[in-house]
Amino acid sequence: MKPHARPDWLQQQERSHASILRLMVWISLTFGRRLGRLVLHGIAAYFVVFSPMARRASRDYLGRVLGRHAGWRDGYHHVFSFASTIHDRLYLLNDRFDVFDIEVHGLEALDAALQQQPGALLIGAHLGSFEVLRATGRGRSGLKVAMLMYEQNARMLNASLAAINPAAAQDIIALGRRDSMLEVRDKLDAGYVVGMLADRTLGDDATQEVDFLGQGAAFPLGPWRMAALLRRPVFFMAGLYLGGNRYRLHFEPLADFSGVTRTEREAATAVAVQRYADCLARFCVLAPYNWFNFFDFWQKK
Repeated sequence: MKPHARPDWLQQQERSHASILRLMVWISLTFGRRLGRLVLHGIAAYFVVFSPMARRASRDYLGRVLGRHAGWRDGYHHVFSFASTIHDRLYLLNDRFDVFDIEVHGLEALDAALQQQPGALLIGAHLGSFEVLRATGRGRSGLKVAMLMYEQNARMLNASLAAINPAAAQDIIALGRRDSMLEVRDKLDAGYVVGMLADRTLGDDATQEVDFLGQGAAFPLGPWRMAALLRRPVFFMAGLYLGGNRYRLHFEPLADFSGVTRTEREAATAVAVQRYADCLARFCVLAPYNWFNFFDFWQKK
């Protein structure tokens, strides 16, 4: 466990993500979803050709998960899947559920946990679409969803959400503020499920190196320490993009900190991080073009 140096994803400031998001909003409002998806092909090709660092990182990851050399077609498929989930975000935020075919797996286990005590934590990754969860929550009676994010990203997303659907911006909690933990606790006590992503770090985050897709990789400890302090069950959540208008939402139990004592927290946290990495790896193999980390995830500082 050690502090992690400032990562590439933070240095890059998600340049491609922000650029694609702005283009997708304009395309969606101008052309609609069907015609907008045609334009996505050109945008995806542009980023594959003119983003060499992202292209190399994509090929490295895809080579690991596919078990073979990843070529140009694989890289294009990867970027196009990413662009598609961003494009679909506009419709999901506007409660256009009729546009999509969304399957849900594992919801029974989450419901059972929520019947035992109010609130649960959903730990996801930059895998598929987390927006499918928030949209599904708004469309399903009884499932209230809040999202915990780094403060800068939260400000950017809230601004985008306010322009698309002002009601959606109310359920974003910014990490890094003094009252962040209290806000999360209050949401949990009110019966919310609170989601966060745990496959990236800030520069000063404590991390734990675990095996991920055949090589050691550093994952942040912050989400798990928070879960232990809040004494809540934790579920892995993935909204996999299956192509076209199809998504599949998965919930899987990862850890339950409800009965963990203070002396047991460190060991329980270490086990949970490896379980998370194993679960993420399994879903990456299941849907290889859904993991959207376009930088060297296994880099050694």
